[in-house]
Amino acid sequence: MPNRPMLATAAALAAAAALVLPTAAVAENSARAGAVAVQDHLQELQNIAGANGGNRAAGTPGYQASLDYIKGKLDEAGFTTAVQEFDSLGGPTYNLIAETPGGDANKVVMFGAHLDSVGEGPGINDNGTGSAAILQAALDYAAGGETPTNKLRFAFWGAEEEGLVGSTHYVETLPEAERGKIAAYLNFDMVGSPNAGYFTYDGDDSDGVGAGPGPEGSAQIEKLLNDSLGAAGAPAEGTDFDGRSDYGPFIEVGIPAGGTFTGAEETKSPEQAEKWGGQAGEAFDACYHQACDTVENVDAQALERNFAAIANAVKTYAAQFPQP
Repeated sequence: MPNRPMLATAAALAAAAALVLPTAAVAENSARAGAVAVQDHLQELQNIAGANGGNRAAGTPGYQASLDYIKGKLDEAGFTTAVQEFDSLGGPTYNLIAETPGGDANKVVMFGAHLDSVGEGPGINDNGTGSAAILQAALDYAAGGETPTNKLRFAFWGAEEEGLVGSTHYVETLPEAERGKIAAYLNFDMVGSPNAGYFTYDGDDSDGVGAGPGPEGSAQIEKLLNDSLGAAGAPAEGTDFDGRSDYGPFIEVGIPAGGTFTGAEETKSPEQAEKWGGQAGEAFDACYHQACDTVENVDAQALERNFAAIANAVKTYAAQFPQP
């Protein structure tokens, strides 16, 4: 594994935040503090897995405890939460949906991540990182005390690892009129890979990587995320809407989508290693779907950069829809 930067302590971050800093430095400091909080959530998810047979797979006590932990945080912050039951693997499991009390209910922007792990391990990068990052972005937004112009909805999907079961159930059972109110869906699945790449879903097909562009509006999502990652020193590459994560059911019904991804079992090229650092010829995440996908399998810098992009997207879409 490549060397990974050490996380700053919460005390040091709090002291730094007390200084009067230029706007860019304040934003950077805020992102770092948020990433530390994300790491705390990841440790809690690992503890949950450790207490429940080593995993947080759909339909297991570890999954239920993970959902209860996140729901408790969102309830405390004032979100309206709902648990949606569906069947998977012959038994019940659940999605968790949380939304801001305020905001235009006819203009909904969704942020989603799957909460379940595979049965082989605790699933901290896949996908504790995405779940913890959107959780903390939601908590930080709520702490700011603003009422959004557009309603924000955060989804924590169950049974993604069984074939996108939770997100598919949500989209297919949502009345057509309610689907029409979802203006955008942003998906975050693995945002802290230890040999990280920096990928955004190719909404405008400018990278020509496969399936073509996403529904109209996807290009704006891609640009917003690209700009955030570029500003953090991580120029992004486009990746295909290949149907491997929970954006799939949304683009199938014409909802604009996007998101970030730091790579799974695929191999990092020499060109990518030159651009992003890390080890060429090795997987982005050598612990993908294995027992070693623990908190030690998360790159702090990749997590911080992606969290900053997620938090910026939450704030941006709360206020307005980005222009082409």
